[in-house]
Amino acid sequence: MIKISPSILASDFANLEKEIKKIDEAGADLIHIDVMDGCFVPNISFGLPVISAIRKCTDKPFDVHLMIDAPERYIEEFKKAGADIITVHAEATRHLHRTLQSIKALGLKAGVALNPGTDESVIKYVLDQTDMVLVMTVNPGFGGQKFIPETVDKIRRVKELIGDRNIDIQVDGGISAANVSVVIDAGANVIVAGSAIFNAPSAKEEIDKMKSCVTK
Repeated sequence: MIKISPSILASDFANLEKEIKKIDEAGADLIHIDVMDGCFVPNISFGLPVISAIRKCTDKPFDVHLMIDAPERYIEEFKKAGADIITVHAEATRHLHRTLQSIKALGLKAGVALNPGTDESVIKYVLDQTDMVLVMTVNPGFGGQKFIPETVDKIRRVKELIGDRNIDIQVDGGISAANVSVVIDAGANVIVAGSAIFNAPSAKEEIDKMKSCVTK
């Protein structure tokens, strides 16, 4: 089953509650929240107070993507703020296995994100602690970037590594209804989209289009 996780990084921050309710009603399965620290990525977004504030706007699971250095420092705080899934970058933590264990010990789902230039082999020894692998299809830090075609083969290789394990494959970056079938065919089943959904005339129509792009 394909799940759509709209990234609120592309939303109208002045009307964040309204924007979240819009995508909730449009059929979003998850709410993707990009947390950036200005160190791991060259941008700063929002943090714990904002997540706590918007938790009351929807019952949909919060899919929190930590683009921050040493994310293990804040795992418990993000749980308290309302996270349901916490994804950390393999490149951002020295002890990836331990960090994933910490997330799961709190009763949350744990994800591992891979930058376009990171070899997928880094997940080989942490798959037993992983609920989702996020393949970045752009370099992290900014919304509205162009999809990197070379990442499609990487999705296939991640799918092969996962095998028959119950692990989701998420993609994030430059995804729209125009190209989503390519990543779904490669093995992705959780689709992050920001600009394509929030800038569309109808968020529901865009989400419906993405969900319909499943290989028959």
